[in-house]
Amino acid sequence: MARPPSDSGRYHHGDLPDVLRESAADVLAERGAANFSLREVARRAGVSHAAPAHHYRSVEGLLTAVAIEGFDHLRAAMVAAAEASTDPVDRLARQGRAYVEVAIAHPGHCAVLFRDDLVDRDDPAYTHAGLGSFGELVTTIELIRDELNPDLDVGAFARLCWSTMQGLLALYGTMQHIAADTGTSIESIESTAERFSTMLVAGMLPR
Repeated sequence: MARPPSDSGRYHHGDLPDVLRESAADVLAERGAANFSLREVARRAGVSHAAPAHHYRSVEGLLTAVAIEGFDHLRAAMVAAAEASTDPVDRLARQGRAYVEVAIAHPGHCAVLFRDDLVDRDDPAYTHAGLGSFGELVTTIELIRDELNPDLDVGAFARLCWSTMQGLLALYGTMQHIAADTGTSIESIESTAERFSTMLVAGMLPR
């Protein structure tokens, strides 16, 4: 919801960057990256149109900050999912579900996570945040390796699991349309993520 300009005075200097990121995420969620507007971000934050550039220097800087925050949300969810189970296979399934739940809860953030054309991939904070969330997945697959297959290529399977969840997010709407056209039912995206994650474990087992 847009904040009226009269509210701008209640934010002290340290709060405004947070408010701008929140407003930017809202605009991304509602309009998409193609229709992102810095002026709209400022309007919703209740500040002048120059304020976002003052704090983030550019659109790229602001969107990079939004992406970093998105990775932080993802890492927190992955950690919570891991802590909920001691079985590495169940842990992977929970993390798959967590991945799509974060995308559903924070669509604006996730819209720019991997947009090379919109964010500064050379920003150390961006790199650190991305590797942090990916590292939680790697840790789980290392546990699967230790328990089920000492020869498992952890890096390759971590990338496969990550790509599968991202692909599911991109294609789930199409899957729903196909199901509707064929008169079949389809499980929720969260349940699908869990099932896909568990299915991937079959490829991790020794032959």
